[in-house]
Formats: sequence, structure tokens, C-alpha cells
Amino acid sequence: MLVQDVVVHPEDVVFVKGIVEASDGIALLLADRGGELTLAAPLGRGDEFAELLLDLERDVGVRRRGAPR
Repeated sequence: MLVQDVVVHPEDVVFVKGIVEASDGIALLLADRGGELTLAAPLGRGDEFAELLLDLERDVGVRRRGAPR
């Protein structure tokens, strides 16, 4: 699995969750607390996962935390 911790404004969590759920299995979202989220994707979808993260950064203001795991 490819895993990336991110931070988003708490009021945007539901919006981000909707985008991830609509992404045709590219990733899943785990909510830690508030706006601290973990996104995970299968190894074979790395390019799509990277594109999804870039879109979330640009469109919603998601910030990555640390290196991908």
C-alpha cells in the first residue's frame, strides 16, 4: 500500500472524503481526528494516487505531512 498523511481544514473533510470515494478505487481515506487524514492506495495505482494528491492540494488546500509510507 502507498500511504500519505495529510491535513485539511476540518470543515473540508467530508468534501475530501466524497472526492476520494468517487475516485474509482484509487485510494481510501482514514480520518484520525479533525482534519488529520490518512490516504492509502494500492501499489499498482501510484501514478493515479499522485495525481489525486496533487488535485487535492490544488483544489482543496490539502497539505502533505511527512514522506509517503
